[in-house]
Amino acid sequence: MRRNRKVKILATLGPASSDEAMIERLLTAGADVFRINMSHASHDLMRTLVARIRSVEKKVGHPIGILADLQGPKLRVGAFADKSVALEVGQKFVLDDNAAPGDATRVHLPHPEILKSVEPGHRLLIDDGRLQLKALENDGKSITCEVVAGSKISDRKGVSLPDTDLPMGALTEKDRKDLDAVLSADVDWIALSFIQRPEDLAEVRKVARGRALLLAKIEKPQAVKRLAEIIELSDALMVARGDLGVEMPLEAVPGIQKQITRACRRAGKPVVVATQMLESMISAPVPTRAEVSDVATAVFEGADAIMLSAESAAGDYPVEAVTTMNSIATQVERDPTYSDIINAQRSEPEATGADAISMAARQIAETLNLSAIITYTSSGTTGLRAARERPHVPIIALSPVVETARRLSLVWGTHCVVTADANDLDDMVDRACRIAYEEKFAKPGDRVIITAGVPLRTPGATNMLRIAYIGSDGLGGI
Repeated sequence: MRRNRKVKILATLGPASSDEAMIERLLTAGADVFRINMSHASHDLMRTLVARIRSVEKKVGHPIGILADLQGPKLRVGAFADKSVALEVGQKFVLDDNAAPGDATRVHLPHPEILKSVEPGHRLLIDDGRLQLKALENDGKSITCEVVAGSKISDRKGVSLPDTDLPMGALTEKDRKDLDAVLSADVDWIALSFIQRPEDLAEVRKVARGRALLLAKIEKPQAVKRLAEIIELSDALMVARGDLGVEMPLEAVPGIQKQITRACRRAGKPVVVATQMLESMISAPVPTRAEVSDVATAVFEGADAIMLSAESAAGDYPVEAVTTMNSIATQVERDPTYSDIINAQRSEPEATGADAISMAARQIAETLNLSAIITYTSSGTTGLRAARERPHVPIIALSPVVETARRLSLVWGTHCVVTADANDLDDMVDRACRIAYEEKFAKPGDRVIITAGVPLRTPGATNMLRIAYIGSDGLGGI
């Protein structure tokens, strides 16, 4: 299962990719982590998909990460007497608390929190921005708006509020039930939708209690404004460009993508770039040139993972989409400019032993042209610090905890192996060298560098570097 690239691929499962054989084909094609979208998956389907992924994992003998994506709040207008109405730019249109069917002058808005929060001048975007309204007045029961752009509105279209900070958490009642279900199914990552503030993560963290890591999806302007705080309280971030592009000017999204990617790398937190990366491959066997460039940009920028949504979940060419993304990423990382860009963005290490050891391991590995950096990690923190350095050589993350290995499958450059704890320092070196040899990262005569904590089995105590060579028997020597 060795990959010839550092960036990871996250593939969404769905109607086109729900059986075990297809999951295995996607894994072979290049998928490292599988996403289950709880907007569409029932609890029974989610459990079935998890069981199938774990069956494939057992068959291939390599840890596979699973991400469950919670739906989050879905804000929608009510229904119309005639299903839809035509509007004109400049006319007034009212959103109110009246449950009666709508017409060309008004419609029900079944969300009291919006009616209480929107202020004059705030924008209301309907149907992914196809209809744009500007609030003129709000008495707490109805919002009188002016139609700024667009000409049609129909039943139960979504509402986006780029200027309004809503007094509500990121979890709905459905999300709470889904959260309990995915935690009991032992998923590795939980993605939280429509995060507005760092406090939105607190409730989920209390429920999760470390049973899964939290990935905050950045798709609202309010989250961008408080990015540093959200990064600090998250385990990973996702640049969810679909909704972000609705609530913010489209031309601002590429810059925000770079801002988020670089901020996450400085913090040593994984970042996923998502949405419409190979959108045309939903119905075509090849992508557009612009899509290839889009995927390449995310790889050049140093993202930990790039994600396929409908392309792998419901498209006609799920395996081809993964294969194409794998080919693009592999080619980018071979480009001479790739390492220049990655090196230019490298941040100074924090004043911790783990960061100092990780930086030293990278420098030594690159100076001596070693075959791999091998890191022992129980919680995954050491693996994250090693990946933050973006070394040119592979990172082999060894952990006795299968959950840790699965979680690290989302992290840039890490090849995760589940192995028992070493008995002593000699066993640690022999075990690391043997795994590097068996996993085809090194051959007899090659050298590797090993990082670990002494005393052994002490979480967070990474304080040791050891250079070893691979002997003819695959074991290590000084």
